[in-house]
Amino acid sequence: MKKTFTVVALVLIALALVMPASVFAAEKAKYAIVFKNTGNPYGEKQMEGFKNGIEEQGFEAILRAPDLPTAEAQIQIIEQLIAQKVAAICIVGNDYDALVPVLKKATAQGIKVFSLDSSVNPQARLTHVNQADSEKIGQTLIKAAYDMAGGKGEIAILSATSQASNQNIWIDFMKKELAKPEYKNLKLVKVAYGDDLRDKSVSETEGLLRSYPNLKVIIAPTTVGIAAAGKVLTDKGLKGKVMLTGLGLPSEMAEYIENGVCPYMFLWNPIDVGYLGAYVGTALVSGKITGKVGDKFSAGRLGNYTITKAPDGGTEVLLGPPFKFDKSNINDWKKVY
Repeated sequence: MKKTFTVVALVLIALALVMPASVFAAEKAKYAIVFKNTGNPYGEKQMEGFKNGIEEQGFEAILRAPDLPTAEAQIQIIEQLIAQKVAAICIVGNDYDALVPVLKKATAQGIKVFSLDSSVNPQARLTHVNQADSEKIGQTLIKAAYDMAGGKGEIAILSATSQASNQNIWIDFMKKELAKPEYKNLKLVKVAYGDDLRDKSVSETEGLLRSYPNLKVIIAPTTVGIAAAGKVLTDKGLKGKVMLTGLGLPSEMAEYIENGVCPYMFLWNPIDVGYLGAYVGTALVSGKITGKVGDKFSAGRLGNYTITKAPDGGTEVLLGPPFKFDKSNINDWKKVY
């Protein structure tokens, strides 16, 4: 009897060694986020928020980003995630249309696909998680430039990549705002692209200053670009001569707000953007929402949200309005993110 028990025990141990763990314990569903590129502080905070939101719900988060902000590099990562059979892919798109085929492939494999921050074509997403109303962002940045320029003069935009859908939508709304009669004395001389790379953003800023010696304001709706421009303007002693505004991280922009190069700027909390994305992902996978207008869901500590129509004809979830950072509050916020 003792010998029989020993044999049975050995057999069970051997089976445990060769059989997959999922036989004995259910494997956690995997939720992936693919940001634009590595080395981007904004992206790191966004992925941190996504990870927090996924893990507090008891699932596994996969955080991925290519070295360079290109669609081709993101496509390779998405192919890998399809092979891993993840439950959902949250994509921060480097290109609005180029990612459509691979994202459709993921959808065909049963993966819930949605975009965040920088959208992709509605053909390839169930919904989009947006930081704020795109029109309000465009209007807010032009009003800031108008204020800083004293109502007249030359302004320029330092964007990320020319394919970034979020940047392009904001720039479109900026141009529409500029077309209003009250801005007739404000002239947009150029839209430059720093590709969300620090060195290129620095060189593009220097190029703007050379080409337009009467430039009054630079609008940089990208955290990498605004920080690079802040350094250039500071190093060249251009405080009060060329103003800077846009969208930046408080921790990176505190120096330039405090020294007066950037009187004020705007942003939202990228941690909250990623966190909201996590709850959109789990709600899609669980079937609580499908991505249609009117769908409602709870997003943990952020509260309740409703899916609305997006400007591109798809749907979206709006985190909230942009927040203004200036000398009165930057010291507190720079410690947060």
